[in-house]
Amino acid sequence: MTRAVLVLEDGQVFTGRSYGADGSAFGEAVFSTGMTGYQETITDPSYCGQVVVQTAPHIGNTGWNTEDNESQQIWVSGYVVRDPARRPSNWRSTVSLDDELRKQNVVGISDVDTRALTRHLREYGAMRVGIFSGAAAEQDVESLLNKVREVPEMSGASFSETVSTKETYVVPAVGIKRFQVAALDLGIKSMTPHLMAQRGIEVHVVPANISSEDLLAAGPDGIFVSNGPGDPATALHAISLVQATLDAKRPFFGICFGNQILGRALGFGTYKLRYGHRGINQPVMDRTAPIDRDSQTPYGTVRVSHVCLNDNVVEGLECVDVPAFSVQYHPEAAAGPHDSAYLFDRFVELMEGKR
Repeated sequence: MTRAVLVLEDGQVFTGRSYGADGSAFGEAVFSTGMTGYQETITDPSYCGQVVVQTAPHIGNTGWNTEDNESQQIWVSGYVVRDPARRPSNWRSTVSLDDELRKQNVVGISDVDTRALTRHLREYGAMRVGIFSGAAAEQDVESLLNKVREVPEMSGASFSETVSTKETYVVPAVGIKRFQVAALDLGIKSMTPHLMAQRGIEVHVVPANISSEDLLAAGPDGIFVSNGPGDPATALHAISLVQATLDAKRPFFGICFGNQILGRALGFGTYKLRYGHRGINQPVMDRTAPIDRDSQTPYGTVRVSHVCLNDNVVEGLECVDVPAFSVQYHPEAAAGPHDSAYLFDRFVELMEGKR
């Protein structure tokens, strides 16, 4: 493996070895605390434009297989690990993670003190970063730093149409079809329609640029808005689609980016967390009563339904007067845990209530 360099926009430099493809990669440095599920993480379209730092020290142990992808490609801009597996050891593995990164031309870096890097990002916040390996790593640090600082910031970024499907496709219901749902793809993960299909829902996954007329034309029993990358302040079209859904009083469920879109559609603001909640071990409480008080919006009463126990950040919204709710986290986590899958049952109950 060749020498590689990681340069943060504030001038911090970490050296390591090339992992994956050689070259240069740029994006927003974020860390993910998951102990498992690295394949699901880096194929999640929500990470488009970001360089993911894995806090778990050993990555690649279970290799790579075609069944666990959450989309058709790796979406991370770059990848940072500490101790990559020398060889995968799992009966489902078909290639190594390193080989798949090279195949998809994803530049990474290994042998980095990811604990020190994570502590730095936790202290100073997510920031722009560059990974340089091979010939790209031979330049002086000042030149590399200038390249990092030329990269656009995540604030104001819009990736929805980049990651969205271009054409509508259908995931059929498993068994008897009970409902039909239109799922707005802002970066949807493959497990999401799969979990809805298990509940008898025929899922029509629609592109991000669909019109509100077309979204509601087929008479879906419910509207779902997916996770995805980018700044929700730029998602004006998606916000208008959710407002059309609320006006029509059609049952609505949003997750992650969809939660932020619902919030803005209701008239609330959003802001960027210092370093976000990325991983599978963030504690969230489902509140049956509001945290402090109900809020009045043009669509009636809205309450905070979920809260993060680490920092009291809003993790979910529930509308009282229209059939709509959302959560900030991912109840469809393919790598686990699966204790939030009941939210899809709640969506089914919402649609049943409207019949």
